[in-house]
Amino acid sequence: MSDQKRLFLVDAYALIFRGYYAFIKNPRINSKGMDTSAILGFTNSLLDVIKRERPDHLAVCFDKGGSEARNEMFTDYKANRDETPDAIRIAVPYIEEILKAMHIPIMVKEGYEADDVIGTLAKKAEKEGYKTYMVTPDKDFAQLVSENIFMYKPVFGGGYETWGIPEVKEKFEVDDPSQVIDYLGMMGDSADNIPGLPGVGDKTAKKFIAAYGSMEGLLANTDQLKGKMKEKVEGAKELGLLSKKLATIMLDVPVEFDAKDFEMSEPDIQGVTKIFEELEFRRLTDNFIKTFTSEPSNSDSKSVPSEEKPTRTKASPTAAGAGQFSLFGGDGEPSEATQKKYNSRNTINDIEHFYQTVQPGMGTKLFLQNLNNQKSVCFDTETTGLNPLTAELVGIAFSWETGKGFYLPFPEDFEEACELMESLRPFFENEGIEKIGQNLKYDIKVLAKYKVDVKGKLFDTMLAHYLINPDMRHNMDVLAETYLNYTPVSITELIGKKGKNQLSMREVPLEQQTEYAVEDADITLQLKEHFEKELGEANTQKLFDEIEIPLLRVLAAMELEGINLDENFLKGLSVELDKDIKRLEAEIYKEAGEEFNIGSPRQLGDILFDKMKLVDKPKKTKTGQYSTAEDVLSYLAKDHKIIRDVLEYRGLSKLKSTYVDALPGQVEPSTGRVHTDYMQTVAATGRLSSNNPNLQNIPIRTERGRQVRKAFIPRDKDHILLAADYSQIELRIIAALSEEENMIQAFRDGEDIHASTAAKVFNIPIKEVTREQRGNAKTVNFGIIYGVSAFGLSNQTDLSRTEAKELIETYYKTYPKLRDYISDQIAFAREHGYVQTVLGRRRYLNAINGSNAVVRAAAERNAVNAPIQGSAADIIKIAMINIHKKLEEKKFKSKMLLQVHDELVFDAYKPELEELRQMIKTEMEGAYKLAVPLVVEMGLGENWLEAH
Repeated sequence: MSDQKRLFLVDAYALIFRGYYAFIKNPRINSKGMDTSAILGFTNSLLDVIKRERPDHLAVCFDKGGSEARNEMFTDYKANRDETPDAIRIAVPYIEEILKAMHIPIMVKEGYEADDVIGTLAKKAEKEGYKTYMVTPDKDFAQLVSENIFMYKPVFGGGYETWGIPEVKEKFEVDDPSQVIDYLGMMGDSADNIPGLPGVGDKTAKKFIAAYGSMEGLLANTDQLKGKMKEKVEGAKELGLLSKKLATIMLDVPVEFDAKDFEMSEPDIQGVTKIFEELEFRRLTDNFIKTFTSEPSNSDSKSVPSEEKPTRTKASPTAAGAGQFSLFGGDGEPSEATQKKYNSRNTINDIEHFYQTVQPGMGTKLFLQNLNNQKSVCFDTETTGLNPLTAELVGIAFSWETGKGFYLPFPEDFEEACELMESLRPFFENEGIEKIGQNLKYDIKVLAKYKVDVKGKLFDTMLAHYLINPDMRHNMDVLAETYLNYTPVSITELIGKKGKNQLSMREVPLEQQTEYAVEDADITLQLKEHFEKELGEANTQKLFDEIEIPLLRVLAAMELEGINLDENFLKGLSVELDKDIKRLEAEIYKEAGEEFNIGSPRQLGDILFDKMKLVDKPKKTKTGQYSTAEDVLSYLAKDHKIIRDVLEYRGLSKLKSTYVDALPGQVEPSTGRVHTDYMQTVAATGRLSSNNPNLQNIPIRTERGRQVRKAFIPRDKDHILLAADYSQIELRIIAALSEEENMIQAFRDGEDIHASTAAKVFNIPIKEVTREQRGNAKTVNFGIIYGVSAFGLSNQTDLSRTEAKELIETYYKTYPKLRDYISDQIAFAREHGYVQTVLGRRRYLNAINGSNAVVRAAAERNAVNAPIQGSAADIIKIAMINIHKKLEEKKFKSKMLLQVHDELVFDAYKPELEELRQMIKTEMEGAYKLAVPLVVEMGLGENWLEAH
C-alpha cells in the first residue's frame, strides 16, 4: 500500500451541461426568475466528488475560445453545435465565483479545449507520481487512461464508475486505451461534427480495430474489405486520418502542474454561502457547510475509487472548533453554532418571539374572547398524519401579529376533542373573520371530520405564490427562506425521519409542539403580507379571489366525497389483462426468435437493433445503449409488427400495474371510496393535476384503457353517474382568440369542425369529406397549437412528409388569422416575458429570447399553447365554482365527484336528474362568453365509461 497522492481534474462544461439537462423537465427557477439549474447541478456534482473522495489535489478545467488547432485542420469542427443555452452562459461566471471562493484553481487556456488541458495536466501529474482521476461523463477521455490515470465517470441515476485500463479495454473492445482514438476516428462524432468513416458505427469500428489494430492499419488493408464497405472506406481515407487527428486529445498545452496550487485548502465559507444565498440555494448551502465543517467523528472511512487505493489517514484535531476545516475528518454533523456562523438565515433561536400554549379553563376562555375579536387570523392544524380523512387533531396554532401566537392542544379522546372544537365553531364559522393558511384545503378537510365549516374570506399563501411565481416550488420552508430569509424548524427535528421509529405528533413534548406549530402560523402570516402586495403587482388578485380561492373549497368537498369503485370488476379485468400480456409476450418471442426480458430497455434494444437490424443507424441513449423510448418506437411502429406488439405490451403492463392492480389499494377503508387529491399548484398552465390515484392519466384512446373507467360506479341504486364534457373547447378558444372568421362561423353553424376544416382544406363539399380526410384535418386542428411539423404530422397519419407539408400550408391559407395569432403570441411573449389566459393567468417564458434554438422553440410552443390550455382550465374552474354554489344553494343530494381535463363527473340522485342536467349545462356553457358558443355533451351510465 502506498500513500500516492491523488489529483482530481474536473471537466467543467461536461458537468455544467449534465447538471442543466438533469433539471430540464423541472428547471430550478428562483424568485428573481433566474434559471439556476446549471449552477446547482454542477455544484452538487462537485461537492459529491469532494465528499466521496476527499481528494488531496483538485482543479476545474474550462474551455476558452474553442480549439484553434482543430479548427485549422477542419473548419467544420463543432460547426453544427447549437448555441449554448442561456442558463448555461449565465451560470459560468457564477460557477467561477464559487470556485474562487472555494479556493479551487480554475485551469483554462485560450484556444484550447478542457479535454486538452486535462490531458496535459494528467500526464504531467503522472510524471510526478500522482494518480489522476478525470471527472467527466465524456467517453473521449478513455484514450488517456493509464496505470495512474483513471476516468471518474458520473453515471445516470447517481454514483460514479471508475474506468481504469481493464474497464476501457472491456467497454471499447480494445487491447490498449490509445486505440480509443482509432475507435472515435472511425465512428466519428455528430456532437463535435467529426466526420468519421461513412457507414461505420460502434460494432464495425470495434470489428476493424480487432482485425487491423488502428485507423492506419485499416486503411493499409482495404483490399481485404468487401463490396460497398470497401468502396466507402477507400473513398474516405483522408477523412479517416483527419477524424483520428480531431479525436486525439492534445498533451502539449502550455499549462503547468504545480502541486502546491492544486492542494485542497480551506474555502472561504462565508464567501461561498453569500453567493448561494443570492442564488437562493437553500439545501446546497446546508450541504456545503456540512461538507466543509463536519465535526470529526471517530471513523475515517472513505469511498475509494479504485481497487488498490491506499487508506489514507490525516491527523485531525481531537476537538474541532466551530468552523474548523475538517473535510478530512469524519462525517459528523456540524454543530448548530457552526451552521449558524456561516448562514445569514434566521431561525427560531435568533428572532424574538412570544409563542404561548393556551391553558385549559380561564386561559382558554380569555383566548377565545381575544380570537373572536380579530378581523384576520392565520391558523395551522397539527395532526397525527398526512391523510386528512384519517388524521386526528393534536392541536391548532393561531397568529394575528408578527412574532406572536397561541397553540391550543386537543385531547386525544375524539368526543372531548369535538367538545373543544365546539368552542372554536363561532370563530371558524364567522363570515367576518379572514382565515389565512398555507395549503388551507388540508385544514378544511381535517376540520370537516369535526363537523366544522371554515367560513369567511380565505387567503392561502401557497396559492398566492403559485400565481406570483408558478415555476417555483411553493412549500412553506422554501417560501420562508426565499422571502423572509428564515429557516423554520423541520418536522423531522420533532418526530424523526420516515420509518418505524418516527414519532406521532402526540408524542412530542407540548412545549416543542407549541414552538413548532405557532412558528408555522407566524411565518404564514408574514408571507401573506408579502404576497398581498405582489398579487396586485402581477395583476392576479382577481384570479386569486374569484377563481383559485373559491375553487379550493370546491376541491375540498369533491375530495371528501370520493367515488365508488367496483373492485370485483377490476379483479376480472386484471385476469383478462394477464392473458393479453401473455399472448403478446408469446408473439414477441416468436418474432424475435428467442425469449428475453421485454421490460429491459437494454435487452429489447439489442433484439430490435442488433439482432433484427430494424434500422440502419439506431438512436442511442447517453449511456450508449439503444434507445427504446416511446417516441423512437412509435416512429417505427407502422413498419414492424414486433414494435406494435411491444408498444401494446408496454401499455397493458403499465395499465395493469398503475390502475387495475393499484386502484383497490387506494380505497379509503373508513369511507369505502377512492379519494383523489387535486393539486392546484403544479401545472404552470393552470390545469389541475390529480394524485393518489392520478385519474387524469387513465388512457382513453385504447379499448383496455377505457375499460378501467367501468370500475367507477354510482354511490348506490338511487344514483347514476353523469358525465359532462366540453366539446372541443381548445379549438373553440383558438377560433375566438385568433378571431378566425371561417372557424368561428363553422362553430356558430354547429358544423362538425373537423369535417368543415377538411372540406375547406381539400376544397370539396362537406358531404363528400371522407373519414380519412376528416381524420387528417382533426390531427392538424389539434396539432397546430402544439406546433405540429410536417414530420410530426406524417408520423401521426398515413400522409407522406410532402403531403403533410402541403396540408399544413393549405391549412394556414384556409385560416390565415391563425398564423397571425401564433406569431402575435410569440411576439408578445418576446416583449413581455410572459403570455396570459383570457382571465389574466400568466405563464412566464424567460427562455423565449434565448440563444439556444431547441430551448427557444419549446418556449415559442408554450407561448401559443399556454393561453389556450390555460384558458380552458380557467373556464372549467369557473363552471365548477358556479355548479358547486348551485348544488349547495338548492340543497341537491347530487354531488360533483371528479374533474378530468374538460370533463366533470357527478353522482346524480335520480329524482333530481332533469333539474341537475339543466343546471350543469347552463353553468358550463355560460361559464365564460367567447365569440363562439361553448357546447357541453352529457351522458349517463351505471359506470363512468357508459356515462362518458
